[in-house]
Amino acid sequence: MHKITRRSALAATSSMLALGALPSAFAQGKPKLRFSCAFNEQDLRADAYKAFAAAIKDDFEIQPYWANTLFKQGAELVAMQRGNLELCNLAPADISKQIPAWSLMTSAYLFRDPDHVKKTFKSDVGREFIKMARDQLGIQVITPVYFGSRHVNLKPEKLIKTPADLSGMKLRMPPGEYWQFLGEAIGASPTPVPFTEVYTALQTGAIDGQDNPLVTSRQMKFYEVTSQFVLTGHVIGYDVMSVTTKIWDAMTPAQQAKFQAAADKAMDDNTARYKTQETETIEFYKSSGKKVYAPDLNAFRTFAQKRYVDKYGAEWPKGALERINAL
Repeated sequence: MHKITRRSALAATSSMLALGALPSAFAQGKPKLRFSCAFNEQDLRADAYKAFAAAIKDDFEIQPYWANTLFKQGAELVAMQRGNLELCNLAPADISKQIPAWSLMTSAYLFRDPDHVKKTFKSDVGREFIKMARDQLGIQVITPVYFGSRHVNLKPEKLIKTPADLSGMKLRMPPGEYWQFLGEAIGASPTPVPFTEVYTALQTGAIDGQDNPLVTSRQMKFYEVTSQFVLTGHVIGYDVMSVTTKIWDAMTPAQQAKFQAAADKAMDDNTARYKTQETETIEFYKSSGKKVYAPDLNAFRTFAQKRYVDKYGAEWPKGALERINAL
């Protein structure tokens, strides 16, 4: 019986080789990466991740879970650490909850634009933050994922040039300590209001303004109940594509290079699409009769960075802020 079984196995193997079945079997065994994100499938970033998945399909199968259908927002990092998730579009603020030094990467006016974000992560100081996440959390940060710059949108027509001009302005900020401090750091009086109630709060005068990426403000029709957009750019919105070190370390150097290159290409294209949308949205606001202008950004940056240094600076790596500013 042993000889017959062996002959049968050899015969089957020969047949599989003749039919080219072994490569198919290996293909079926390629690693599956569960991917979680907060945005839905209609978001520009979803297109970017789909392009990324297509570029690495020979090595990995990406299983996407859009709009936090697998894990709720804020729970993804722990899921990765427990081995329940392999790939994630991760908020830097979630990393800073476990690594306080990362709060620098979430501070107002740290980055000038999305190109500055990318340049930072490719620099020596950026690699130091990536190494922190790898050593302390067990995740490999691959690349930043841009999703729009936040700007101040006001109902009053008062001209805003410096943070002092926002004094006393009730600016809607999302609930939570981080967001409330952000409002203070740009000179306003932060007022917590749920996102779904912002339009009504602006309409009734419960708040004087709100801050969001330009495209979001257009989608939510906030321009209908406001008079101006002040291009403060106080937060360059980004997340980070992250994979577990278990997956990353199991790759060959060639696979890692391919994975990194595919991610960089997909997210560069994503940034370009967002920039185009932002430019088109500014023109839409102007054509709708809204004032759109830039304030004194140096005054805002100086004011905000001082506030952040005073509150969080002791947690930041010495000299990191200055090195990022100098890039």
